[in-house]
Amino acid sequence: MSDADIGLIGLGTMGSNLALNIAEKGHRIAVWNRTGSRTDEFVASAGPLADRIVPCKSLEELMAAIRPPRPVILMVPAGKPVDEQLDALGPLAGEGDILIDAGNANFRDTMRRMDALASAPFSFVGMGVSGGEEGARHGPSIMVGGDENSWKRIEKIILDISAKYEGEPCAAWLGSSGAGHFVKTIHNGIRIL
Repeated sequence: MSDADIGLIGLGTMGSNLALNIAEKGHRIAVWNRTGSRTDEFVASAGPLADRIVPCKSLEELMAAIRPPRPVILMVPAGKPVDEQLDALGPLAGEGDILIDAGNANFRDTMRRMDALASAPFSFVGMGVSGGEEGARHGPSIMVGGDENSWKRIEKIILDISAKYEGEPCAAWLGSSGAGHFVKTIHNGIRIL
C-alpha cells in the first residue's frame, strides 16, 4: 500500500533520529536499512510513533510503500555509499520521484551527481542537515539544493521537522545543484570559529 509520505534509507544515529522527527510531526515514513535487524530494532523502539513508520525489507518494498511522486532521503555515509545507493535506487525510481542525499556530502560530489542524473526520470536533491543527533531528532537546520519543483514537493515535511527561530523554520531552498551542501559546508565552518 502506497501511503507513506516519504521514505528514508539508513537507520544510523542521524537517520533514525530524523525518521522519528518526521513521524512525530505527523508524517508517515517508510524506512529501510541494509541490515534488516536494524530496521526491526528501530521500529520496536519507536514507541507510539511506530504506527507512523512502515518498516521495509527491500528497496522494492520501500518504493512501493511511498505514495508517488516518491521522495526518499538517503542518510548514508558520504562518498561511495551515496553513489552505490543511487545506483541501486535508480532503476526503481520513476517519473517525478525525488532522491535526497541528506548526508555530509562534499558539494562538488553533489554537483557531479546532479550532472550525471540530469537525464534521469527522477530528481536529485542535495540537502544539508545540521544540528547533530539532537537536531535530527528535535529540529535541525536544513539547507536544500536542487530543482525548485522538487523542493516544493518536500517543503511541508522539511519545514515541519526543522528547527524554529522566533517561530520561523530554519530550512530553505537555496538554489540549484550543490547549493544545499555548499551552504552546509559554510555553516559548519562558521560553527567551528
